[in-house]
Amino acid sequence: MKESLFKAALILYLLLVGALPLLAQNHFPSDRWYQGKIYCTDGQIYSGRVKYDLDHNLVQLQTETISTFTAFTVSHFEIQNETDKKLRSFYSIPYSENGDNETSVFFEILTEGDDIALLCREYIATHYRNEGTKGVIGMNPSNGLKTSTGYRLAFKYYFFKDTEVQRYSLKKKDLFTMLPGYDDEISLFMRKNRLDHDKRGDLIRITAYYNELQN
Repeated sequence: MKESLFKAALILYLLLVGALPLLAQNHFPSDRWYQGKIYCTDGQIYSGRVKYDLDHNLVQLQTETISTFTAFTVSHFEIQNETDKKLRSFYSIPYSENGDNETSVFFEILTEGDDIALLCREYIATHYRNEGTKGVIGMNPSNGLKTSTGYRLAFKYYFFKDTEVQRYSLKKKDLFTMLPGYDDEISLFMRKNRLDHDKRGDLIRITAYYNELQN
């Protein structure tokens, strides 16, 4: 009986400890309002405070009231970061994540050229601890005691090429498949600048360099 109570108390303690960072880490880019513009498919343009929800492909506009738009009715929207004043652009593009029917999905444009653009979709990944070890990010551990330890911002990357969105696996060999024709040049550029094939800033530089090679 005492052993069962001890186990129950231990599990409750771990759950509470794991919940603390979850409660503390609730300030992500998608939680904030930005100064921005929404460009609708009917030609209307709206300006004001803008907030986005990529999980549900929605964007909201705050003026005197709050209006909600779907990716079906928006061609793109722009927001301005308050810290560095940089403009971020999100476009609605038909896409199917699982090979089913395509639907309108918001993608952030990281860099673009005449032939290829680098896109991304951010999401909130969850850290799990399984018997004292961090588990798979964004997924439940398959067995053992499952305890959430916090959230973090994560990204999925895509290339827009050949008039369609193609998911990038973050494997180095697939980078050269996505950016064909200049394997030697890209490899040398990555080595000289110490760039990785799976980091946001590095992918932007690599894709921009590839588009320069295309010109």
